[in-house]
Amino acid sequence: MHIIIPLLLFINIACEDNIKENPESSLLFVASEGTFGNSDGSISVFSGDKKIQFIENVGDVVQSLLVYNDKLFVIVNNSHLIKRYSITETGLKLPGFEIPTNNSSPREMCVVNNKIYFTNWNTKDIKVLNLNTYDIESSITLDGIPEDIVSDSLHLWVSISNLELYDKNEGSTIAKIDLKTESVIEIYEVGFGPQHLILDEEILWVSRTFYNSSWEAFYGSSKVNIQTGEISIINYGAGTVCGGNVMKLNNQIYRTANGGVVPIETDLSLKHSARIGNYSNIYSASSDNQMVFLGVSDYVAPDTVYIHDEHGNHIRTLGVDALPGDFEIWGY
Repeated sequence: MHIIIPLLLFINIACEDNIKENPESSLLFVASEGTFGNSDGSISVFSGDKKIQFIENVGDVVQSLLVYNDKLFVIVNNSHLIKRYSITETGLKLPGFEIPTNNSSPREMCVVNNKIYFTNWNTKDIKVLNLNTYDIESSITLDGIPEDIVSDSLHLWVSISNLELYDKNEGSTIAKIDLKTESVIEIYEVGFGPQHLILDEEILWVSRTFYNSSWEAFYGSSKVNIQTGEISIINYGAGTVCGGNVMKLNNQIYRTANGGVVPIETDLSLKHSARIGNYSNIYSASSDNQMVFLGVSDYVAPDTVYIHDEHGNHIRTLGVDALPGDFEIWGY
C-alpha cells in the first residue's frame, strides 16, 4: 500500500504488487495465464504450503489480479472480462460474476476511491469501473497502447509500451493523468518499451523491454522524480526478461534479470551480486517487501512458483498451472 498523507487517508488505494503474506493468516492467489486462444487460464489458492482451491477454465489469458475489500478482481485479457469473487478463509466463493469490457483487451488495474482504473490494448485507453454500480462509467483516451498503471490517489501514471499492437515496443512514454479531470496532464519520455511500474515515494521506477527489427530483445530501466520531473534512463543490452517486473523488497527496488530479481542501484545499474533466485525460465515476479514470488514456466502445465525471503533464502515451492503471471495476498 502506498503511503498517503493524512489529509487523504479517507481515500482507498490499491495497486499492483501490494501483497503481504503471513502464511498462518493469509491466502496467496496465483493467476496462471493459460494458453492464448483457449479458455484454460486458472487461479490457484494457497494457505501456506497447501493448495486449498484450484479454479480452472477462468478464461483466455488470466492477466492480472487485485485484492480489494475482501474481493478478488481478475482481468481476463483475451476474454475481455473482469471477474469478481468474494474471498473467505476457505478460498473464493463461486461462481463470482463477470463484467464485460467490450472487446477492449484489458491488461492491468489499480483502485482509487472505490473505482478500478484499468488499461486496455484494443481501445487504447483507461476505463473506469465504478465499484458501487459495477458499471464502466468513463474512459480516458491515450496516444498509444497502455500497459501498467499506478497511483498516488491524486494522479495515475501509465506506461505506454506500444504505439500500435505488436510494434516491437516502440512506445517510450509515461502518461500522468489527473484523477479529478480524468485527463492527461504530462508526458514523460523514458526510453523504448516501458512496462511495469512502481511508485516509491517521489520516485517512479520503470522497467523496459524492447526489440530490434529481428525481434531480438533488449532491456533497460528508467526512473522519474515526480516532484522535479527529472528522468534517468539506462539500457542494459540484449536479454530476454519477459515483461520485466519491478518491485520493492526489504525497502530496496528490484527488477527481473539474469534468472531472478536484482537490486537496482540509484544510478539504475544492476547489482547482480545480490540477485535472488537463479532459474532458467523466469516468467514473472512480485514482492510484498518481505518475500519475493518467482513464477517459472516452460509454457506448459504444470509450472512452479518459488518463494524466497528478503535475504534470498528459498522457503517454499508451489505447483501451479501454465504461465504463472500475477500474485495477490489476502489476510484475515
